[in-house]
Amino acid sequence: MTALALLQLVSPALPVGAFSYSEGLEVLIQSGDIGEEAQLQAWLEGELNNGMLRLEAAALPHLRAELSNWRAGEAAAQRRLIDLDGWLSATREAAEVRAQQRQMGQSLLLLLADMGHPLPERIALSWPAAWASASLVLNVTVPEMVEGYLYGWVANQLSAAVRLLPLGPTRAQVQQQRLLPLIAEQAELLQSSDPRSLWSGGVGAALAQLTHAELYSRLFRS
Repeated sequence: MTALALLQLVSPALPVGAFSYSEGLEVLIQSGDIGEEAQLQAWLEGELNNGMLRLEAAALPHLRAELSNWRAGEAAAQRRLIDLDGWLSATREAAEVRAQQRQMGQSLLLLLADMGHPLPERIALSWPAAWASASLVLNVTVPEMVEGYLYGWVANQLSAAVRLLPLGPTRAQVQQQRLLPLIAEQAELLQSSDPRSLWSGGVGAALAQLTHAELYSRLFRS
């Protein structure tokens, strides 16, 4: 059953609005920095190896532990949860990405409440914390939680790329398959890492995300 729960969490049918964001990819494609399949794969590999995504993935076990403690009645756990959630949000330079994380997080928490798994108290959490909450209540294991988070991010980026590049769904699936070993490698490394000790080399992604709202025309949400 846990495998089926993980499939539900990474499904594009999950009603959290992930399909409406490109996280800067639209800027890079419009500028010509990414124009074909090999460049897209190099970009995704770079983000998996050095991007801000790694800090979020590494934070998932810590967020999950605090959520578990909070559900068990430890009042201080809520404060630690909110502190880590706020720190992750602060690491995102672009206001539109912070808004995306809040919107997706709240959408997932509302879904979990409808499924019978509300938080002990209604608070606003961003996407990583909401994902950790979902994995906890749906009994997804910690390794699967981290791996699924990375897999879902890649899947959403490829979904955006299919709409922006001459890249068909078949080639997107080939890219997803090629990235599976790197996803598994990073997940194994990050699940035992301290997110506050990590660094992000995703300067290009941050600049693209900051620029997105200034595009004359855009397909994806700002």
